[in-house]
Amino acid sequence: MAYSLSDINEAVRSDPKGFSQRCDEEFQKKVRTAAEKIAEHREESHIILLSGPSGSGKTTTALKIEDTLNAMGVKTHTVSMDNYFNTIDPETAPRNREGAVDYESPFCLDIELLNRHFTMLDRGETIHVPKYEFARQMRSDIMSQPLHLGHDELAIFEGIHALNDVIIGKNPNAFKLYIAARSSVMDDGKLIFDHAWLRLCRRIVRDYKFRGSNAEFTMKMWSNVRRGEKLYISPYKENADLMFDSSLACEFSVLKPYVVPLLEELPRGKYPVADQILAAYEKIEGMEDTYLAPDSLAREFVGGSTYTY
Repeated sequence: MAYSLSDINEAVRSDPKGFSQRCDEEFQKKVRTAAEKIAEHREESHIILLSGPSGSGKTTTALKIEDTLNAMGVKTHTVSMDNYFNTIDPETAPRNREGAVDYESPFCLDIELLNRHFTMLDRGETIHVPKYEFARQMRSDIMSQPLHLGHDELAIFEGIHALNDVIIGKNPNAFKLYIAARSSVMDDGKLIFDHAWLRLCRRIVRDYKFRGSNAEFTMKMWSNVRRGEKLYISPYKENADLMFDSSLACEFSVLKPYVVPLLEELPRGKYPVADQILAAYEKIEGMEDTYLAPDSLAREFVGGSTYTY
């Protein structure tokens, strides 16, 4: 799917609030479709595996699906697979070609524990979900939370590696959902804004808003993130029972007031993709995030969300 540059700009100029509302309504239709398919599948497994690359909006989408299933009478719990990261041990951690710890590898996860927990939940047993402390790069079992699923209850496990063969190989009956921002902006058949750039812009703004990091911080990591996607995430998307486009047409405009000043701080020519994004934004109208609803997916990246992450 592609969005029209002229349609986006006209909507921003004429009715930004209505534009935002229409985008959220379209997104909610996708959420409802996913929730209905998951509900139909629940006799097969209590587990939903939700994957997608960085910046795809996995967390908010999972929580929205949870809300929709709950409203349908199917009690649902969302669990971040980040909590299953192993405490980093320099001697055993996976390494990339340069010899550095490969934080994008699925083998940073405690796959054995994950698979054991999936089996236990499907049997009706209680598990204790661990808590990963990123500041200390340590997993805490002391801070773990119990989780037990009733006969008609479900658990969404969301994470970048959820559809990897090392996980779904032992959980073939789980419902599998792949999420990514899959739509670009076109103008008369010409690509204006690539869909992968949207995820990068989401990351740049989120890192700035929630970490206080500049664009250089995100750009330095991005090539390694993309390498990890090509190795560990994209090859497994075909395992999905449902693919979900998480892009919002209004988001390109909403991100502009944040991302353009951050990209302009970078030295020109150092990051070609940054220069390409800036050139694209010369053609796209900006839009204030005040027009976004508190529960909009875009709030995961610009802040002010009603969801607690």
